Amino acid sequence: MVIADRSFARRRLLTTAAAVGGTALLGGTAHAAETRKKAWPDRFPLPDGFQPEGIAIGSTPFAYFGSLANGDIYRASLATGRGSVISEGPGPGHPSVGLKLDRHGRLFVSGGAGGDLRTVDVRSGRIEKTYAVGGTFVNDVILTPGAAWFTDSFLPRLYRLALDRHGRPGAVTTVPLSGDWQQGTDFTANGIERTPDGSALLVVNCFADGGTLMRVDPRTGAATAVELGGAALPNGDGLLLVGRVLYVVQQQQNAIDVFRLNAAGTRGRAIARITDPRFRIPTTAAAWGDRLYLPNARFDVEQPAPDTDYDAVAVPQV
Repeated sequence: MVIADRSFARRRLLTTAAAVGGTALLGGTAHAAETRKKAWPDRFPLPDGFQPEGIAIGSTPFAYFGSLANGDIYRASLATGRGSVISEGPGPGHPSVGLKLDRHGRLFVSGGAGGDLRTVDVRSGRIEKTYAVGGTFVNDVILTPGAAWFTDSFLPRLYRLALDRHGRPGAVTTVPLSGDWQQGTDFTANGIERTPDGSALLVVNCFADGGTLMRVDPRTGAATAVELGGAALPNGDGLLLVGRVLYVVQQQQNAIDVFRLNAAGTRGRAIARITDPRFRIPTTAAAWGDRLYLPNARFDVEQPAPDTDYDAVAVPQV
């Protein structure tokens, strides 16, 4: 793995005898926890032929992966790497692409070429509801306090699934994209996130200016290009925001480009690029502890077969 331009915070040392004694006790506990965490696998297999794309991690150390092959949902323990299919998908032609998990155990699923979005109860594995939105490729999803937002890769619009104060889904509305948004003749919108201050949405546009990041007003759909200091995102896929640090998975480049954003998400500067020889076209990322977890989608395999192998890998956060 290669990480460029990293900066590290300095640790303060406590100087009084009492503080040192207390720190020694806490340090022993921290060391034991760190030892256990280091024993967690940084690579683990996914089912052969699964064709993973999206990943979601909630408040417990389990990762959920969606299948492009048939929409199945697979759950893996981050501690052991072992897992199983916990929800059967609708079948071929109805993939599970982008995923997000809320605090109620509800998974929000982008239905890709199936032109729908779904909610899944991860405790029972039951598909709660399917919303047919008539989309051409419903790609990725992000949760905000009042809604789940989905991108469509071939149409200049977002889908807003309303959520009540208990997180229960309501109606779906369509929000057309305007302003700086440029819709290409091919794959255009991809990953979606919130700005650090939560005031707007961030959407990858793979077409405009060779690939860029757009800041979208959720009330109007008006998009403004984010100033990234000349950086391009031609293969930008999944987005992950941790504080003000934005991770952009550049799938075909086998890399994650890392930016530090201002609070409003109008500007950002590149601070790192993460590469790893274990990357085999990763698509999306989710965080647990100080790690990022990514599924290898292996889009370089022209005709995936039932025995095509897939896996997920972990790398340190910047």
